[in-house]
Amino acid sequence: MAVTIGIDPHKGSHTAVALDEHETELGQLRVRSGPEQLARLVEWANAWPERTWAVENASGLGYLLSQQLVGTGEEVLDVPPKLAARARLLDNGDVNKNDPNDARSVAVAALRAKQRLSEVTKEDHAAVMRLWARRRKDLTSARTRAANRLHAVILELVPGGYIGEIYASKVARLLEAFEPVGAIAAARKELAEELLGDLRRLDAQLAELKERLAAVVAASGTTTTKVFGVGPVVAAITVGLTRDVRRFPDKDHFAAYNGSAPIEVSSGAKKIYRLSMRGSRQLNHALHMAAVTQVRHRHSEGRAYYDRKAAEGKTRKEALRALKRRISDALFAAMVADARRADKELGAGGPGGQTGSGSVACAAGSHPAKPALRPSHSRANPKARPSGQAARSLGRREVQKEIRKAS
Repeated sequence: MAVTIGIDPHKGSHTAVALDEHETELGQLRVRSGPEQLARLVEWANAWPERTWAVENASGLGYLLSQQLVGTGEEVLDVPPKLAARARLLDNGDVNKNDPNDARSVAVAALRAKQRLSEVTKEDHAAVMRLWARRRKDLTSARTRAANRLHAVILELVPGGYIGEIYASKVARLLEAFEPVGAIAAARKELAEELLGDLRRLDAQLAELKERLAAVVAASGTTTTKVFGVGPVVAAITVGLTRDVRRFPDKDHFAAYNGSAPIEVSSGAKKIYRLSMRGSRQLNHALHMAAVTQVRHRHSEGRAYYDRKAAEGKTRKEALRALKRRISDALFAAMVADARRADKELGAGGPGGQTGSGSVACAAGSHPAKPALRPSHSRANPKARPSGQAARSLGRREVQKEIRKAS
């Protein structure tokens, strides 16, 4: 009998509910978070040898528990919190908000949408990239705040303030040349010097982190850096946030995930496509950085493509969006090729295809005639596929077909 075990993870405890294929409850367990959480859950679940675990938000609050379960050979599905909440609200039974009902909703969502959920796998270099990419985002935000505060203090010291982007060396020369008059001006100069020290510290941390990201990207062997304009930072953000590229059936779904595919807002016979604000904004920003780099270099193929779109009558922003979609396709092809090469090295690869992506020219088209639209962005796969290893093999065959189309 196939059993699905839904888990509602929390900081202090985890609640598990087991359901059969008819959504009948077979049992429930609440364990305290701690060293014994995995042993207690597995011991309780041994009553159902044919089982699948469904963890709510396996990449967030349920990360550690899901990775522990995967490490013991268990099959674990990642259930988005929104999907579990909808299952609870639409259930005909008890819809009161508590941990057992939440765990049951997670299991129900996994039963009804199992073929569309992402399977949790052991983390690799992508997890390291994602970790340091998030650290870089935090440091960049902190530097922006420090620079804004420093600029505000300078405005109170120097008429007109500081013109241009804030750099520690230039601000230091400005403060050295300023002679305060009175106790208030002296205090403001001292505050500016302290903020300048914060700025220098953050700049040093960002420089160190950039070197660390470069080492991680080089060690991963990813070919995304072969795309013009994609350096260690953009590559780390792209690979880290994408995780397993096999969860995207094709380049259109990946473009919908990163927000580079337009959304349709048509009515009647009038077809209208607009800018998408969905998907991962951090991944979309990485595409923006790569696109801007290509546009700044006139010898690049990306700049030539940008100029062609501008000549067709598109605005600068529209041409840049088209280039971002083209870069998205190139990055998808590169990550698929990397995944196929990794499978071959592990002895699990399928038939061959192209080995990477050297430039944006290798990607097909800028915008599809029918953009891939996923309103929920819930990693949905429109084609049903079996779970487990068979699902991963089928996913590889699909992306390999996409590579052949692109080549």
